[in-house]
Amino acid sequence: VQLQASGGGLVQAGGSLRLSCAASGRTFSRYVMGWFRQAPGKEREFVAAAGRNGGSTFYADSVKGRFTISRDNTKKTVYLQMNSLKPEDTAVYYCAASTYYSGYHHSINYGYWGQGTLVTVSS
Repeated sequence: VQLQASGGGLVQAGGSLRLSCAASGRTFSRYVMGWFRQAPGKEREFVAAAGRNGGSTFYADSVKGRFTISRDNTKKTVYLQMNSLKPEDTAVYYCAASTYYSGYHHSINYGYWGQGTLVTVSS
């Protein structure tokens, strides 16, 4: 599967952005989809994940209550709605696909990655 992330940009603190990740291929619904981010000088970290049918979602504590992951299997797209953005949310955001259901928060379990989209939150 190939992934194409979009939707990043510059936003003021407290604002919102919605990231999208479009997938190619015919087996999108087989994958657990995740979002990760990497800030300058920091390691890549888990942000959110959605189960194969979107019924199960998981979040990092740092974004819980502010971010929402969703997916539309008919459109082969996963979304990350980001509200109440903070300067510390500034990072390159990556979408990823995994064939594993468990260990969704570990980047090593994701075999497919998008190219990343930059989110910058100004204070």
